[in-house]
Amino acid sequence: MRSTGWPPALRATTIVAGVASVAMSVTPACGQSEPAKRSEADPVTFQQGTDAPDTLTGEWGGLRTRLRDDGLDLAAGYVSETAWNASGGMRERVVETGQFSFAATIDTAKLIGLTGGTFQGTITFRRGHDLGADAGLGVLQQVQEVYGRGQTWRLTQLWYQQTFAEGRADIKIGRLTQGEDFAAFSCQLQNLSFCGSPPGNLAGDYWYNWPISQWGVRGRLRNDRFYAMVGAYEVNPRNLENAFTFGRFHGATGVLIPAEIGFTPRLGASRLPGSYRFGGWYNTAEANDVGLDINGNPQAVTGLAPLRRTGRYGFYLQLQQQLSGSVEEGKAGPKVRNGLIAYLNITQTDRHTTVTDNQVAAGLTYAGLIPFRPHDDVTFAVARTNVNANALLGLAKGQARPDAEYAAEFAYCIHTIRWLTLRPNLQYVVNPGGFTQAKDVVVLGLKASVAL
Repeated sequence: MRSTGWPPALRATTIVAGVASVAMSVTPACGQSEPAKRSEADPVTFQQGTDAPDTLTGEWGGLRTRLRDDGLDLAAGYVSETAWNASGGMRERVVETGQFSFAATIDTAKLIGLTGGTFQGTITFRRGHDLGADAGLGVLQQVQEVYGRGQTWRLTQLWYQQTFAEGRADIKIGRLTQGEDFAAFSCQLQNLSFCGSPPGNLAGDYWYNWPISQWGVRGRLRNDRFYAMVGAYEVNPRNLENAFTFGRFHGATGVLIPAEIGFTPRLGASRLPGSYRFGGWYNTAEANDVGLDINGNPQAVTGLAPLRRTGRYGFYLQLQQQLSGSVEEGKAGPKVRNGLIAYLNITQTDRHTTVTDNQVAAGLTYAGLIPFRPHDDVTFAVARTNVNANALLGLAKGQARPDAEYAAEFAYCIHTIRWLTLRPNLQYVVNPGGFTQAKDVVVLGLKASVAL
């Protein structure tokens, strides 16, 4: 969930007048915020090292193994994110927040003999505190990505997927999270700028990322190197209510229709995997213009009702490529064993209805940098999140005007115990909230993931 750290006066003139706000991901095995399930949008999987980690509770005397062999895979985990603002903000704080997840995956071929079917159910519980709010950091993108969307229990996934034509086509239907398929991205870092589906971090009032689910359907066609998919998701603000529910059947305001095409090449003699994706979306719901009133004048000046816009939209480009090293061929696709991985994400939302209208993020990960630590990795990433100039119409002369926030994160993933990953990190945020007058924020953090 995206936090908005603007002063009250500026919020009154912008946000009230506007809106509040792992598919083909090249990511090592360390540091997955969401359960270690391969994204269904991804023809290939990028992970360093061996198979999925062992669990803290083991195989339950063989029961877990027998259930898995019979088609029922049970998983649970906890992600913890601790953060301390060494500099910046209104006060110094150290806080921790986290998420429990409980998931069940059913292989219908094993369980009932229905080839190509998968049923997925996931329940999540979030708890803890947000450093951005507690310390008054005023950032646009949270320094603890796992916080938000209500510290409560949620039904995060409840869907069925059926494949056809030997896996060349499939359809998924049920309670879905949009970001698990469209503009999907890993969550190995702690700053929200580098975690999850970017459209949901900018236009989070209608593009709902994990752990929010909504009624939806997604269809996909693919071959060995190309794919195309389209979806339709309910737009219903009631899905944001802090309550555990099977699903809302009233309150929908429109339909979100995303589409995506992708290319997944294997480069060079080492057949290094990559992914190149382009997508866009259209939301049929109405929304307030971020700056204009019903007569087309600055709403912050006139005080009249905001202009209503029909339809909201945007696009994204995601490029990821392993540049060096080696890979291991696995059942789910190639796994990154070691080497350098690069990515670039570009996201643009419509400028009429979204306060944070675009973001560019890029990063480098080196897996197995230290020879005697083959399963560790080191990552450095930078991002720019822009404040829409249309949201600033009518600001008084001399009043502080936000522009863009710049974030950087350096992290090292320690993977010693198979069921535990630790990722100490250093974050640096320039122009928090987009304000050049604001003191830069320095955060020391620790992200820990436990497979239960």
